[in-house]
Amino acid sequence: MKSPHSLRLSLLLLLPHIHLGQSDFAPYFYDNGPSSTSGNMALFSIAEDTPVGAQVYTLNGTDPEGDSVRYGLTFEKGSKEYFRVEPKSGRVTLISELDREVSYICSTAAGIYSGRERTSVRHRRERRKPEFLNLPFIVSVPEDTEAGSSIFKVQAVDKDLGSGGSVTYFLQTTPNTKFTIDGHSGVLRIKPGEYLDYETSKTHFVTVVAKDGGGKYNGKHQVMTSSATITINVLDAQDSPPTFVGTPYFGYVYEVSVPGSEIFTVYAKDGDQGNPNPIQYSIVNGSDGSFSINSSSGCITLTTYPIQLKNELYELQVKASEVGPENQLLDYTITMVTIRVVDLNNHPPTFYGENGPQNKFELTMYEHPPEGEILRGLKITVNDSDQGANAKFRLRLVGPGRVLRVVPQTVLNEAQVTIIVENSTAIDYEKYTFLSFKLLAVEIDTPERFSATADIIIHLLDTNDNTPKFSTDFYIARIPENSPGGSNVVSVTATDPDSGLWGDVKYSIYGSGADLFLIHPTSGIIYTQPWATLDAEVKSKYNFYVKAEDTEGKYSLAEVFVTVLDLNDHPPEFDENFLEKTMIIGAPVKVEAVDDDAEEPNNVIEYSIMKADPENVFDINTSTGEIKLKPFIKSMEIVQNITRQKDCKWSVVVQARDRGSPSFTTTAVVKIDITEANPLSGPMAAFLMQSRDNPLKALGMVAGVISVMVMVTVLISTAIYMRNTKSNRIAPARRIIRRRRREQQQWNFKTPFSQPDSPDKVVADDVESNAPNRNKNNNSSWPKPPPPTAPVLPPPPLVNPRVTERQRAAVPTISGSLTSRSCSRTSSQKSLTSKDTEDRPSQSKEGNVSSALVSELKKKLEQKIIEANQGYYYY
Repeated sequence: MKSPHSLRLSLLLLLPHIHLGQSDFAPYFYDNGPSSTSGNMALFSIAEDTPVGAQVYTLNGTDPEGDSVRYGLTFEKGSKEYFRVEPKSGRVTLISELDREVSYICSTAAGIYSGRERTSVRHRRERRKPEFLNLPFIVSVPEDTEAGSSIFKVQAVDKDLGSGGSVTYFLQTTPNTKFTIDGHSGVLRIKPGEYLDYETSKTHFVTVVAKDGGGKYNGKHQVMTSSATITINVLDAQDSPPTFVGTPYFGYVYEVSVPGSEIFTVYAKDGDQGNPNPIQYSIVNGSDGSFSINSSSGCITLTTYPIQLKNELYELQVKASEVGPENQLLDYTITMVTIRVVDLNNHPPTFYGENGPQNKFELTMYEHPPEGEILRGLKITVNDSDQGANAKFRLRLVGPGRVLRVVPQTVLNEAQVTIIVENSTAIDYEKYTFLSFKLLAVEIDTPERFSATADIIIHLLDTNDNTPKFSTDFYIARIPENSPGGSNVVSVTATDPDSGLWGDVKYSIYGSGADLFLIHPTSGIIYTQPWATLDAEVKSKYNFYVKAEDTEGKYSLAEVFVTVLDLNDHPPEFDENFLEKTMIIGAPVKVEAVDDDAEEPNNVIEYSIMKADPENVFDINTSTGEIKLKPFIKSMEIVQNITRQKDCKWSVVVQARDRGSPSFTTTAVVKIDITEANPLSGPMAAFLMQSRDNPLKALGMVAGVISVMVMVTVLISTAIYMRNTKSNRIAPARRIIRRRRREQQQWNFKTPFSQPDSPDKVVADDVESNAPNRNKNNNSSWPKPPPPTAPVLPPPPLVNPRVTERQRAAVPTISGSLTSRSCSRTSSQKSLTSKDTEDRPSQSKEGNVSSALVSELKKKLEQKIIEANQGYYYY
């Protein structure tokens, strides 16, 4: 149940008094108090969950003259209307839903009207956020405040009723915040374990947020918040001891010093800068009665003569103490002051030249001397007349960094100064015509740090150390074709920073593309030869090199690229040999024109039909030049009906136009013979039909096929030859070599080409001889051979010591010989072969082998087979 809340209204009662010849009093509302439900709606309260349409109030008033009154409500322009009143009865009805948590302003004017006067009462309703009191929030906290201590209390109020009027607090914290706040009381505290430090941070800023209890509106929970910033100033506390400034401290007593001379002044300040205490100084130890210190200024003075000092070094312990409000001594700090007794240093270093003291030295030299070279033109001596540590000083060369260096760097009494080149590149005439340095001599171990200065000025002379350099590594130029001779193409520029004649540059060109061009030797302007004619159709790109050279031959190169721009100077041209076409109904024919211009759009051609006989029967593709019949022409009957002649040869005037500017056109008469489709079908027929107008295309295709076949044949033959050459077996015909079966060797071996009744024969057919065919396999009456059986393993090879190397080398055959890889055929083997060839006819006639020659051949064959561990060779 939502709590009712007040709708606070301010009453504005307008009582105009109008004299119209008699007294007339304005009507007025009854004021029945804040808790009344009738009257003038002043201090009117309504619950936010009041249903729409409920009567929430009754306006009540009267007219002094007794006239009847009427009531009304008006709202500010643009604001939402929440109530409606009945004019006669004054009953007020809620017409819009309310929500306390939503911040809004409702301005209402309640009016009462009589016959002559009216009175208005204005009401205003405002929804509020929590409001902070006593802004701004500024807090001062001592830095020694303990952790957890309360330092401030924040207070905010919310004028809403119910839970919306309750306020809670929280901080918008950062990771390093040192503070926390109680959510209900608003008390701000230092976090436990955190401490304030004036020296670290003098001010802290904390943002506190006040949040009300919230409420529901249309089913949603809404909360209203306000925020404020708390400024926390940290107050300094006396928690830090004094600190000396400028330590370590060193003082010197000289031989001319007198009692009361100031040796050194120390300075200390309170570590608590917010509220510092005064400092008091004193010497704790080490003075031996020879030194005193002013307690307020810290000035250390000598109390005796230097000759009476017993030590050369004194180390004084000086104490700085804080003085409290009642002159009591508080925190203190002790430091060390070192005092050295020295002789008087009254001679500074001095530079000398050849003629005495000198503070300026000049030298003229060429640029880029070798690194490590000594500048012998400078003769400098430096001297300090003091003795001991007072005569020790350091030399230093100040000027452009790491160009020159000085030797020696440390001098005692006197030395000859040597200057050496360290960076030759930096000594450049094109950058500086002269270099200026300062030579410093500064004492090292003296308090006065006496010093001397000398100027060194080096005047540079130029050398030819630079190469001409082009402004870019390559140049791109464009020139229209047909430009007259001598036309400018491009201008190249090269610079040489050297002075005088060394800076003059001459230009030249060379290269394969430079024949048509010239260059001015001094200006660098490239132009065409007087006789040159540039034609983009012949050559559109030229490139060559241009050289920039100085008087001593130093040069650099750049590349020039020249593009000849194409002009439309060629009209399209038809090939007169292809202006007679044969058109098959349904298939297009193509005409083609060629434009010799080099570039688009000058060589892009568009086709069109200017005239046709008969007319309106052809269409043409403007890009490809393909001519085809109109779609309605589908047969020869239609063609013959159009021409009314058996001869179907029509003419078409075709125009070819290029896209250049200006544009050129060419026309040609194309004669087209109309015919029906060829009954041939298939890919070859289609190819022939497509090539009917271009027979060279078909001829090229046939030549290509033949070339491929020849290449394949050559490859196969080469592969076969290489294989035979590698194995050393060149066999013109197939041969079979068999060995005769021996009784003592139980070999079950059958030769497929021998007769079963003569196993001891050696049969070999020579394909080159005219002997009758003895292969029984060709005889159809030969009985079916028995099924093959697996051969048994042959016995171990027999060793015959009588077989010579010559006999092992070759195996004679009927028509040739088998040659081993390591040996060649001898003359004796040739004779055996010839004898074997002569005996072949007699062997074919006789059934038995009886001659000694055949026996010898058999033995050789058997021996060869045994050596090779095989009984059967097949070539």
